[in-house]
Amino acid sequence: MLDLDAMRRSAVAREPFSFFQTTGVLDASSLARISADFPSISQPGIFPLEEVSGGCAFNSLIDEIRSAELEALLEEKLDVALSDLPLMVTVRGHCHRRDGRIHTDSTDKVVTCLLYLNQPWVSGGGRLRLLRSESDIEDYIVEVPPDGGTLVAFKRSDNSWHGHLPFEGQRRYIMFNWVRSSAALSRNVLRHRVSASLKRLNPFR
Repeated sequence: MLDLDAMRRSAVAREPFSFFQTTGVLDASSLARISADFPSISQPGIFPLEEVSGGCAFNSLIDEIRSAELEALLEEKLDVALSDLPLMVTVRGHCHRRDGRIHTDSTDKVVTCLLYLNQPWVSGGGRLRLLRSESDIEDYIVEVPPDGGTLVAFKRSDNSWHGHLPFEGQRRYIMFNWVRSSAALSRNVLRHRVSASLKRLNPFR
C-alpha cells in the first residue's frame, strides 16, 4: 500500500536537522480501507500497538511499516543505520488541546516517522510544525497538515524541535520510531502502556 517510490523522490532537508515529508504515500482506496479498519480509540494519547486492535487493512499497513525495504529507504534518506535497532510502533486517534507543545523526542529515539490517516485537514490547529527553536511555535521551517497519506520522517537530534497549535478532536496517525536498544524499547512501551491505562480510567488526563 505504501508508495515507496514517492518517498524516494522526496527531497531531504539537512538543516537545522534532517527530515523529509511525502504526500500521497497511500492512494485513496488504501486510505479508505485503512481508515475503516483503524482501531477504535476514544481517548487522547499515544497507545502502543499492543494495546489496540485494528482490522485487516490496518494490520497489512503495519506489516509494510515493519518491512526491510522501508527500513533501508529511511536509512539511505536520513543517512543513519537502523537495521540493528528495535522498531516501536504507536497509534493516536484523538488529540487534546494541551497536546502539541514544543519538544524534541527523547534521546532513546533515533528516527521518528509519522504517517497521518485523516480526512483532508481544514483546521488551523493540529498541523505539525518543524521548528527552528524551542521557544517560538511561529518560527517554523515547514508546516505539515496531517492529511491522510502524508508521511513525515526526521532524524532525532537535540534541536529537532516540533509541535503544533492547539486542536481537540479526531487526529489519527501511526508513529514509528527506531530506538537505541531493547531496553529503550521496553522502557518506552511500558511508559505508553501505563499512560494508556490511565487515560482509559480518566480520559481528561
